Amino acid sequence: MGDGATSPEALEIERKFLLEEEPEWLREHPSVHIRQGYVAIVPGEVEVRVRETDDGAVLTVKRGEGEVLREEEIELTEDQFRALWPLTEDARLQKRRYRVPHGGLTVEVDVFEGPLDGMVVAEVEFDGEGDSAAFEPPEWFGREVTGNTRYANESLAAHGAPEVDR
Repeated sequence: MGDGATSPEALEIERKFLLEEEPEWLREHPSVHIRQGYVAIVPGEVEVRVRETDDGAVLTVKRGEGEVLREEEIELTEDQFRALWPLTEDARLQKRRYRVPHGGLTVEVDVFEGPLDGMVVAEVEFDGEGDSAAFEPPEWFGREVTGNTRYANESLAAHGAPEVDR
C-alpha cells in the first residue's frame, strides 16, 4: 500500500455553522458514517486524530485554529487504526456526514450521534480566504461558529456540547 502519505502540508480554509435542526431534505444526499478519536490535543496549537469511515481510515494532524488551518493526512491500514483507537478513549465522537451541493461548493453537514445526538453542524471549505469572505451562507445554516473553539470537533469529542446550546 506504499507509505500512505498524501500531498505536502495543505491549508484548510473553512467556515462552520450550527444548525437549529436537521433539514428534512438532508437524507436525500449521499452520506458516510464517521468514527473519530483524538490521540493528542493541544488547544490552539495542534491536534492528532484518527478517523474511520465507510471508505477507510486516516491519521490527521492539524495545526492552528479558526478559519485557516494547516493539515496533513496519512492513510492507515485497518490494523494501524485498531492499534491507535484505544489511545482515543476519552476523546471520541460519531457522526453521519452528508454532502450537499450549494452554489458550486459542497457543504458537509454533520449530524452527531451518541452523547452529541441532536447537534447538527454545516462546514464549507474554500480554495482561498477571499472565497471564504465572499461566501453568503443560506438561511438554513443558522448561527456561524467559525473560530469558536467549543464547536471544534476535538473539543466536542473531549468535553461534549457547550452547555448553553444543549
